[in-house]
Amino acid sequence: MLVDRLWPRGLSKEAARVDEWAKAVAPSGELRKWFHAGGSVAEFRERYAVELRSEEAGAELDRLRGVAAAGPVTLLTAVKDPGASHAGVLAALLG
Repeated sequence: MLVDRLWPRGLSKEAARVDEWAKAVAPSGELRKWFHAGGSVAEFRERYAVELRSEEAGAELDRLRGVAAAGPVTLLTAVKDPGASHAGVLAALLG
């Protein structure tokens, strides 16, 4: 399951073989730009948690929890350090 808002550069959709693209749980473009401009990881996690409480993201997160409860889920992202990114936050929320 791809959990980025943007498709990874240089990777075709055929080669990726991704089952789902969960854009709604990815950080907003504004949050992503703020973080890449030098925002702290701790504050990023706080701001991202607020975004996940939106109606659209919350509904998608609930759906993903159901998918994860049924079996293993692989979260795919193009970030260099998934542990210090939204993917790490999502993985923790999904158990």
